[in-house]
Amino acid sequence: MYRLLLLSLLFLVQSCATQAQNEEIYNDDPMQKVPLGMEESHYFVRGVEGLPQVSARVEPPNWWVDMAESKVEVMIYRRNVKGLEASVSNYAGVSVVETISLDNPNYLFVTLDIAPGTATGSFEIVLTNSEGQVQHRIPYELLPQPTAVERGLSSNDFMYLIMPDRFANGNRRNDSVEGMTQQGVNRDKFLFRHGGDLMGIMEHLDYLEELGVTALWLNPVMENDQPYESYHGYAVTDHYRIDRRFGSNEQYRQLVELAWERGIKIVMDVIFNHVGDQHFTILDMPAVDWIHQWPEYTKTTYRATTLMDPHVAARDLEIFSNGWFDHHMPDLNQQQPQLANYLIQNSIWWTLYSGQAGFRIDTYAYCDQDFMAEWNRRMLEQFPELGIFGETWVHGPGVQSWFTGGGHLSQSFDSHLPGVTDFQLYYAINEALGQDPGWTNGVLRMYYTLAQDHLYQDPNRNVLFLDNHDLARLFTVVNQDEQRFRTALTLLMTLRGIPMINYGTELGFTGAGGAFGEGGRMDFPGGWRGDDRNLFEADERTAAEQSRFSFLQQLANFRKESAALGSGSLTQYLPQDGLYVYFREAGDERVVVVFNGHPESRSFEPEQYGEAIKGARAAYELTTDQELELDTPLEIEGKGVRVLVLR
Repeated sequence: MYRLLLLSLLFLVQSCATQAQNEEIYNDDPMQKVPLGMEESHYFVRGVEGLPQVSARVEPPNWWVDMAESKVEVMIYRRNVKGLEASVSNYAGVSVVETISLDNPNYLFVTLDIAPGTATGSFEIVLTNSEGQVQHRIPYELLPQPTAVERGLSSNDFMYLIMPDRFANGNRRNDSVEGMTQQGVNRDKFLFRHGGDLMGIMEHLDYLEELGVTALWLNPVMENDQPYESYHGYAVTDHYRIDRRFGSNEQYRQLVELAWERGIKIVMDVIFNHVGDQHFTILDMPAVDWIHQWPEYTKTTYRATTLMDPHVAARDLEIFSNGWFDHHMPDLNQQQPQLANYLIQNSIWWTLYSGQAGFRIDTYAYCDQDFMAEWNRRMLEQFPELGIFGETWVHGPGVQSWFTGGGHLSQSFDSHLPGVTDFQLYYAINEALGQDPGWTNGVLRMYYTLAQDHLYQDPNRNVLFLDNHDLARLFTVVNQDEQRFRTALTLLMTLRGIPMINYGTELGFTGAGGAFGEGGRMDFPGGWRGDDRNLFEADERTAAEQSRFSFLQQLANFRKESAALGSGSLTQYLPQDGLYVYFREAGDERVVVVFNGHPESRSFEPEQYGEAIKGARAAYELTTDQELELDTPLEIEGKGVRVLVLR
């Protein structure tokens, strides 16, 4: 008894000490702990011997034959390889085009050309010194391209967002991994790791399939070996490795395949703007221009308007584009050609390796836009069906749409970006639900936002949402009003674009958002052994939770089979007295959505929309699962919505 108490006290002391140490590290100024390359002695050269945790690397670790782009630039990281010459040992079709050395003698960049028709197999990249003596033999492998499978995203999909650390813990043995900086889990501490992993997601694919999900966006799963707050994934420390606390590269590939068997595509979340300050290319930088350097820590202004402002001050543009997103996230310089190649090839590698369907690009606006245009071009050249959307947390359709396509909004380049996170419709739906109708506000905000779809080359590629990992939960935003909650979900599932929800929204999860708001990043009850309730199981949900789940499930599964809602045209009518009516149509299928943006009931009179109804006399009401006649006015409750499938 006393021994058990003593052990418990010792464990508590150790946990507190670890927490204090982590918090001390987290609060340190990383400008002091990570030399940033302002002078030669700061970046040049600590070398592999000074970094025992970083082994020699060859990245990408392999490549494929018959690629759209025949060249691949291989980064070799070993002590004192600068200046060595590279050649390929007797392998037909493969030749060395260029060998580049940067400031740091521990890096060598070797560009290989792989001619069309080259056979798959293994060879060696041979590194020799100026006297012709062999210094290193680097094994390298060429693989056959996987059989093409069209897995790209489209407006027919319904996407579900999961923060892997907070969804389900399927393998408790990887909660701590020997050698990684942050050890253990603590579900009582929001910024600590909680233990969710890829196995936990795989174990609950049936839940997602039952809900009607067709695409799964995971917050970043690459390694984040940071001393603190590593759970969210947005401070990558290894681009070619799944974080071992989530699982392995093989398990990620297994997740992609198991999900695909259920008709669910996987979307990888990637970050090109920054990395974690424990990334090996930051601890031992290849060149002084690998990141954006400042005499002292300089944070971005977060003002994306500087990119398109014709009157912008040069200083404002520089700070927005080159300032750091956060202290422990060094800002990458994508104009550095080897870095640009490194990031592009990494995305190609993951797509071919795993078979995933697309990418969500974090902090899209903060990246070098010429680089992003080239990334988009290269990815779509290799994978024409690939789904791509960028996070553009901005204000105003003109600002948001500037990032998509090219040339139509006076951009000096074609961004090749298919779609964006549609924050403008997010703002509009929230305003329509929360305010009374006005001349341009309330429900009119939705009308005016959609009226500006002419700014996009294809607005159907935009991703629509009501909450995410950075935002307050939908049920909290609508003050837990069931009517407005269901109305919001109905609008989401019937408007143009690709609808997305955050995990747990379907059950009415609550909470504030943001990096310190636990609502958007809470644990899913039932994802951990010993949880009081298991909300993955219908019989453990409350009646209200089950009702919400069933409501969205009905919408999602109807939408899955509906050409009108999935990819049909959208016709909207100018709201009258708060009543907003829009039609979705594809072939013979016509769906009318009537939303009352007024807090009091209003009547919908079908005969006023005769040219769109086209003589239909009856309809199936999706939201109530009943048949209706259209010869009399229909009552629409305040802030309510009705969805009619015309007969």
